[in-house]
Amino acid sequence: MTKGHWIGLMAGASAIAPVSGASAATAERSVFGEMPDGELVEAVTLAGENGVSVKVITLGATIQSFNVPDRDGEVADITIGYDTVEDYLERPNYWGQTIGRYANRFAQGRFSLDGKTYQVSQNDGENTLHGGADGFDKRNWTLESIEDGERATAVLTLRSADGDQGYPGNLDVRVVYSLDEHGALTIDFSATTDAPTIVNLTNHALFNLGGNGWPYGTYDQRLTIPASRFTPVDGGLIPTGELRSVEGTVLDFRSGRMLSDGIRHGQDEQIALGRGWDHNWVLDKGRTTQPELAARVEHDLSGRVLEVLTTEPGVQFYSGNFLDGTLAGKGGVLYRMGDGIALEPQMFPDTPNKPEFGSARLDPGETYRHTMIYRVSIKNN
Repeated sequence: MTKGHWIGLMAGASAIAPVSGASAATAERSVFGEMPDGELVEAVTLAGENGVSVKVITLGATIQSFNVPDRDGEVADITIGYDTVEDYLERPNYWGQTIGRYANRFAQGRFSLDGKTYQVSQNDGENTLHGGADGFDKRNWTLESIEDGERATAVLTLRSADGDQGYPGNLDVRVVYSLDEHGALTIDFSATTDAPTIVNLTNHALFNLGGNGWPYGTYDQRLTIPASRFTPVDGGLIPTGELRSVEGTVLDFRSGRMLSDGIRHGQDEQIALGRGWDHNWVLDKGRTTQPELAARVEHDLSGRVLEVLTTEPGVQFYSGNFLDGTLAGKGGVLYRMGDGIALEPQMFPDTPNKPEFGSARLDPGETYRHTMIYRVSIKNN
């Protein structure tokens, strides 16, 4: 286990241990609902004896719930979302889904490979967001297998055909969710192609450590991001290309910041443009072979702690700015601004058009890989 894997435990949190001597976690398959054509939407509940359980549905390869005990053993669902297939289809949002082919935004929905320009569906003004109008979040994935054991595991797959949303190449995608007995949900993404293309996969869960419907939203929670720089954006939330220091700004989360501290700071142009935080942080660790810390959220009242680890070089922090109280989610809760936050490990937005950010290219014979972890624990003080 790397230093990055355990950095959170060294900071005063403890893993949520099994309540018995057993080390088995379980995976249970069920039916969540049906698509309009009658195709089943399946669910898998991954559960450990420590009270942590995660439900994943095949529609969008989505984390539909993430149940975690507090320091008193009271269990709450720490993600926002919907209760039915119909809600996910009729009122789509990025609430726990697998995002692809390209997570986040790129400018004008265009990119070039080997001298050829490709036009992808534009679903965010003139730009492309989270793969396009019919991204991976809206597909009913295939549940290939489930497994009990030291880790409870579910394997989901999807084929994205050549030309899908304008992207080149047939892309075969595999997502493996695995939950261990210590409160860590690992998500392993992989993909292969038969023609040069671009790939950037992540999960878009929105978390609230107080639980779904917590009346204070996330503003009583503290966020830490180990990043000295971020990528400032223009009016379309496309990075300008600059890697700017967070020093002296409300985008500095290196020492931890309450989410109530800075969200209304309209004097900062970047906060005004994003209606809050909706930016990519340049992680000090860079790209790594093993997942290392990208973000840590702490909720003193419940004691819950969430750590996000990744092999990728960036993390998008979105503070739920566009939740406006018009959508009723799980349990009929009306979600308002700040009722959930997303921490999306990723390559940087607009990387296909900014070679200085690196490369999102995938060629035949190569395998795209990204491993991320959502790890929950209990703060003892």
